[in-house]
Amino acid sequence: MSTAPATTAPRRSNAVLAAFSGPCLPLAAFGVALPVTLPEFYATHVGLELGVVAAVFMAVRLIDIVFDPFIGWGMDKTKTRFGRYRPWMAISTPILMLSAFMMFVVVQPGAGPAYLFGWLLVLYLGFSIGTLGQLGWAAVLAPQYDQRSRVYGWWQVFNIIGVILILVLPTVVVQTGIGSYADGVRIMGWAILIALPLTIGLAMFAVPEPVNSGQQPHGGASAYLNLLTMPTVRKLLIADLLLGVAPGITGSLLFFFFGQIKGYDHSQAGLFMLCYFIAGLCGAPIWAWLATKVGKDKALAIASLIFAVLYIGATLVPGGNFAVTAVVMFIAGLPYAAGLFLLRAMMADAGDEVRLETGVDRTGLMFSVLSATTKIGHVVALIPYLILQWVGFKALPGPEGNSEFSLVTLQILFILVPGLLLAAAALVLKGYPLTPKRHDEIRLALETRDGAQS
Repeated sequence: MSTAPATTAPRRSNAVLAAFSGPCLPLAAFGVALPVTLPEFYATHVGLELGVVAAVFMAVRLIDIVFDPFIGWGMDKTKTRFGRYRPWMAISTPILMLSAFMMFVVVQPGAGPAYLFGWLLVLYLGFSIGTLGQLGWAAVLAPQYDQRSRVYGWWQVFNIIGVILILVLPTVVVQTGIGSYADGVRIMGWAILIALPLTIGLAMFAVPEPVNSGQQPHGGASAYLNLLTMPTVRKLLIADLLLGVAPGITGSLLFFFFGQIKGYDHSQAGLFMLCYFIAGLCGAPIWAWLATKVGKDKALAIASLIFAVLYIGATLVPGGNFAVTAVVMFIAGLPYAAGLFLLRAMMADAGDEVRLETGVDRTGLMFSVLSATTKIGHVVALIPYLILQWVGFKALPGPEGNSEFSLVTLQILFILVPGLLLAAAALVLKGYPLTPKRHDEIRLALETRDGAQS
């Protein structure tokens, strides 16, 4: 493999970026199923208590967070003729296929907490390996500041397409009379299982993987902790935590909110979510373009503030009119994608800063840190399940059977909390130090040093 300076990398074609982004389709399906589909499915259809489901998901999330630094460190140490990240993508494939089969397809009502815990742990291990591998691969695929926005923009577009496709499946199954919602979830599992080897195989065959110059990683746990002292990394992690908790709460409570508060059925609520994600797909190019004009940090701060306003406004629209609700949910979803891809592009930029200062390529470790905060955000986003159980809320399919107090609590958790978190993320990004000009200086210094080493 070549160790030429990464800045000499050509502008990647749309075909290459599409092939690279293909694995996002099944990975995004997992990404939406973990916080949205599976908790509700195991509580409502498998029959586990809501608090038990929340406790199991939180426990596995916390364990999974420990996986990430070891996976990231292992990726940084990997050196094969196939590249640094592609072998890890290959490893994740059979793990994810098996976990999809067990979690979606063969599970039956009456499965206990141990079943959920064991297979959820396997799923998260494979998911961590696959997502970290792809994020690290993206960082070396296009090292330039604006081109990174383009690469991660493609990555996010395919993520949203994957989310849309997987959300449509259960609704299509129900509306066409093929089966029940539970049957739709099982078909969702089969779709993921089939797509994994096809998309990952195509990416590994069609997409190159440049290799950064730099020493082998060293420092162990201290290197992990030292990253947290960097102002750039610290701001990114806090923003990622806030922007992870907000949509996590939305996803985990969406079916309950639209069913109990607005009076819509499960299929209608799923269509609202679909509108929300389609809007994210439409909005992604807007935020990628804005990032090239004002910088990624300012674009993300603007998007977060707009997101907060639109989200709160959409959730306050009265129920009873499906078309109006669908439109406002679409509008609210336009800023949805900004944080997901801009934060990852910004972390790749921060990886250049670390490599310049230390002489070590810690890309894998950098993304493992970001992945850890994302997962902490998903854990925190499940706390509303525990709060709802504490106030006596019951996971019922219709608008009846819960007390007024529990329904008010649901509305506060679904409307106010995410809105405040989104606004807080914009505040955190104030004074972000890694500007486009500063990153250009870093890339020039890296190119000069790497060229001299070559």
